[in-house]
Amino acid sequence: MSDSVESMQKEAEVFRMRYHSVREMIGKIIVGHDEIVHGVLTAVLCGGHCLIEGVPGLGKTMLVKTLSQVLDLNFKRIQFTPDLMPADILGTNMIVEDESGRRQFEFQQGPVFTQILLADEINRATPKTQSAMLETMQEGTVSAGGKIYRLQQPFFVLATQNPIEQEGTYPLPEAQLDRFLFKLVVGYSTREQLNEIVQRTTADEKAMVDTVMDGPEILKWQALIRKVILAPHVQDYLVRLTLATHPDSPCSTPMTNQYVRWGSSPRGAQTLALTAKVRALLDARFHVSFEDIRRVFLPAMRHRVLMNFEAQAEGITSDQTLLDILQFVPEKGD
Repeated sequence: MSDSVESMQKEAEVFRMRYHSVREMIGKIIVGHDEIVHGVLTAVLCGGHCLIEGVPGLGKTMLVKTLSQVLDLNFKRIQFTPDLMPADILGTNMIVEDESGRRQFEFQQGPVFTQILLADEINRATPKTQSAMLETMQEGTVSAGGKIYRLQQPFFVLATQNPIEQEGTYPLPEAQLDRFLFKLVVGYSTREQLNEIVQRTTADEKAMVDTVMDGPEILKWQALIRKVILAPHVQDYLVRLTLATHPDSPCSTPMTNQYVRWGSSPRGAQTLALTAKVRALLDARFHVSFEDIRRVFLPAMRHRVLMNFEAQAEGITSDQTLLDILQFVPEKGD
């Protein structure tokens, strides 16, 4: 038993070293936004997709492109626009002619057949086109012409979007939002960070990054993360936090009952469990704590809570409601 524990501790130490190597390499290009970088890496190491929201020009696309350079994975980018069609993403059946002159249908793969897919400004496409990603994000497959095509693993969708109030955007369907592991909100850079950005981007020298991690290693870390211990009382805490997002449930708060229309699906609880395990490993622990759950609660839940009209009229956001839930729900249940 002691050998097993020692082996896991060694694996966890290697995980931390490799994680920080990737993060340091990304830091050669991306200035600041530490929590955003950590959130994207957490999603990748958990095998999940990530939605990154912020106004134009804050480095969202640059972060994803840099990550694709640091990870030895196939990378493709789709610029979402209002005239983009599902076939432009998934692919389509084309009539091809062989050497003998016979014609037949052949499936031409779309850009989704990759490992890192940058869906740039995803909310500029219509809901019909956005919905084409549902099967791919959940199952890692594409159905076309009566056949099912499997994508190479690991596979991640890293999507950027402008805030909904920006002109020319569409709200993402709730079913698609729920398939994102995290929703990260990028804020403005500080004075010191902006000085560093200007210095790096307007000087003669250009920073270069090297490949640090590949697909098989990512799959190995995904397996290790699932081995981290989640004690029953900690699991019950994250379950009660999830139930507290449901209006009129036994665990709900007064603020939830007043302002929330729909709460989180079971995917929210699964996300809390997986991503908290990453936090535990990075803190040199092989068990999840209450604090680990609280640290991932906002990015895991903010896109899974649908506010009602009263909340919109009063300017109440999902983040405010979730912070209230963290204050309201005790660590120990009845």
